[in-house]
Amino acid sequence: MARLSDLSAGEREYLIGRLKDLQGFGTPACVKGPRLADRRIAIISTAGLHVAGDPPYSEATAADYHVIPHDVKSGDLVMSHVSTNFDRTGFQQDVNLVFPIDRLKELRADGLIGSVARYHYSFMGAAPAARLKDKVHALSGLLKKDNVDGVLLTPV
Repeated sequence: MARLSDLSAGEREYLIGRLKDLQGFGTPACVKGPRLADRRIAIISTAGLHVAGDPPYSEATAADYHVIPHDVKSGDLVMSHVSTNFDRTGFQQDVNLVFPIDRLKELRADGLIGSVARYHYSFMGAAPAARLKDKVHALSGLLKKDNVDGVLLTPV
C-alpha cells in the first residue's frame, strides 16, 4: 500500500481533495444489531467485478454496481476495472483477495455467521463519491430485501 508521503505533491493534493466529495453523506446512525452468529452477511467490493457475460464497467458506468449471485463460480467472475493502472494480479491468483466468498461460506459452515446473502455487489471504485450517492441508496434497498444485516466491505 502506498503512503501519502510516497506520492508526489500533485498526487497527494489530488487524493486529499477527493475527501471533499464525501461531504454531504452524513453520519450513519449507529444501531445495535443481532450477534454475528445470527447475521446475514453480504459482500460489497470496489474491485470492478461482474459475472462473465454482464456488461463491463466503462467511464460512463463507473458509478454503477453489478449484482453477483452467491453461487457464482470463481471462474465466472470478470474484473473490468477501466483503469489501466489497476493491479489485477491478486484477483487472478485468488478471487478471495477481492471477493472473499469462499471465506464467507466457511464462516457460515463454522457457525460464526448466520447466513450468506443471496446476492453480493461490486462497484468499480473509481467514481466520484457524489455520483455514488443515489446508487448506494438503491443498493441499501436491495440489501434490506435480502434481509442482510451485516456487510463485509472489501475496498480494492
